[in-house]
Amino acid sequence: MTNLDGRVALVTGAARGIGAEIARTYARAGARVGVLDLKEDLTRETVAGITGAGGRALGLGADVTDPDGVERAVRRLAEEYGGLDIVVNNAGVTRDNLLFRMTEDDWDTVVAVHLRGVFLVTRAAQRIMVERRYGRIVNISSTSALGNRGQANYSAAKAGVQGFTRTTAIELGPFGITVNAIGPGYVDTEMTRATAERLGVPADRRLAEVAATLPVRRTGEPADIANAALFLAAEESGFVTGQVLYVDGGRSVR
Repeated sequence: MTNLDGRVALVTGAARGIGAEIARTYARAGARVGVLDLKEDLTRETVAGITGAGGRALGLGADVTDPDGVERAVRRLAEEYGGLDIVVNNAGVTRDNLLFRMTEDDWDTVVAVHLRGVFLVTRAAQRIMVERRYGRIVNISSTSALGNRGQANYSAAKAGVQGFTRTTAIELGPFGITVNAIGPGYVDTEMTRATAERLGVPADRRLAEVAATLPVRRTGEPADIANAALFLAAEESGFVTGQVLYVDGGRSVR
């Protein structure tokens, strides 16, 4: 397994789903992990799972769209654990709707969390990483960046994350910092199940329908994304930067 001993990682949106699994995976690999979500109370289950298994984790509460809150959270983590080496920008929301029904608030909320949030967290983290001349930044994009009905806001934001990834890879590379993105496909999480139910489709039926369209004939699990994030966080991945790794069961090649 990839060794992250001595590394300090921050994972946003880590109270549940993909973010929680990435946090647990990093902790198992030896990292000390900042588990960040909108409120610190929301992180308790993830933190308890990590510490109960012998790892080290710190719960952090911050709205990723709030610059002051982000700065405080990053500073607290760096002070508690002595630095910051890895950041995973995973925090996200959905406000799906067809374009003619989409409100300004639907658009603004999704773009703010996914784009402004990635910008603010990365800006705060890179100050520490530049000084240390080392860093791994992993941004969670989506196959929705390729286009997805009912997700004009989410698709635009996730495509923007990819552009941000490539540009910051160019800017931060000379300081020993790599920046990459992961584009998950359809992953079985609380959020995707809730979305299916909201559309009046039983979650298990929706998962089966999606699986039937994929070359691997299954939908993703949070661990599939966490394993990719572990690779990109490793010291050995230092020659990989500015890339988008689709972890989607083959959807993007069809």
